[in-house]
Amino acid sequence: MPRRFQHYTEEDVRVRPNRRGTRPRSKQRPDHADAAPGLVTAVDRGRYHVLTDAGTPVVAIKARELGRGAIVVGDRVDLVGDVSGAEGSLARVVRVHERSTVLRRSAEDSDSHQRVIVANADQLVIVTALADPEPRPRMVDRCLVAAFDAGMDALLFLTKADLAPPEPFLQRYAGLDVPAVTTRLAGDQVHGLEQVHERLTGRVSVLVGHSGVGKSTLVNALVPDAERATGGVNTVTGRGRHTSSSAVALALPGGGWIIDTPGVRSFGLAHVEVDRFLAAFTDLAEVAQDCPRGCTHADDAPDCALDQWAATAGPVGRTRLESFRRLLASRLAGDD
Repeated sequence: MPRRFQHYTEEDVRVRPNRRGTRPRSKQRPDHADAAPGLVTAVDRGRYHVLTDAGTPVVAIKARELGRGAIVVGDRVDLVGDVSGAEGSLARVVRVHERSTVLRRSAEDSDSHQRVIVANADQLVIVTALADPEPRPRMVDRCLVAAFDAGMDALLFLTKADLAPPEPFLQRYAGLDVPAVTTRLAGDQVHGLEQVHERLTGRVSVLVGHSGVGKSTLVNALVPDAERATGGVNTVTGRGRHTSSSAVALALPGGGWIIDTPGVRSFGLAHVEVDRFLAAFTDLAEVAQDCPRGCTHADDAPDCALDQWAATAGPVGRTRLESFRRLLASRLAGDD
């Protein structure tokens, strides 16, 4: 035996104390029974602005145990820590409640990555300008499909009726059970807000539309202290300029919430199952009941009842069918 080990005994062994104490580790998490519930009103670079049910605006971070799942505007959450709302204070989100609805979109129909826009909204307000920029019906059709898939009601909101009449555009959707409201500008005043208030009061509504259609102008008219930035339309491209960079939930004076979202260039539907597309076109879905079993309703579908209907439905009907089939073809291409 080497000499250096000859005189060692158990008493010579030194055990370092456990810095974390002697309490055994446990996987049990605290139940946070005293957590304060609230609504996420904005998200800014890892900071969550939450309005507690007691009416206190709080800034919070996400607890590590929640993992990497996204928390979005409209989420109901529970907070612990400093929920005083004092300047410099920081609470912690420890629980996200189950969502009643989720509005998603992908960048393109071929993009498998889904982005959750908002949670727990019950009405999708599709904001479209009647002119400057020109209305884009296919964008409206995509939003209607997304609203149906999310289990939300839809509302067509047409702005700038002072520049173009709404009737030609609304004719496209005459066969749908989708209400519509219109507003027009006269100087700095927005006319038609009474019917808008009637549709939004008491509900959680999310506004979606292209840049430049007047969403921020509308929000400022509905919520006077919102101070959302407004912008015009690029004279070269004819497209609106982005003025809102993130979603924000604002309380309506008469009750309810509106969630303003940044203007979108596209609204991909990769997350929507193909068999749910037709259900969103309720006028076409009724006709399609006469189609042969297994009919795909595509351009090359034999004996499709939609072709027979479009032959006598006039230009509006044919345009509706064309829009549906374009969406269907785009979505199917994304599955390839």
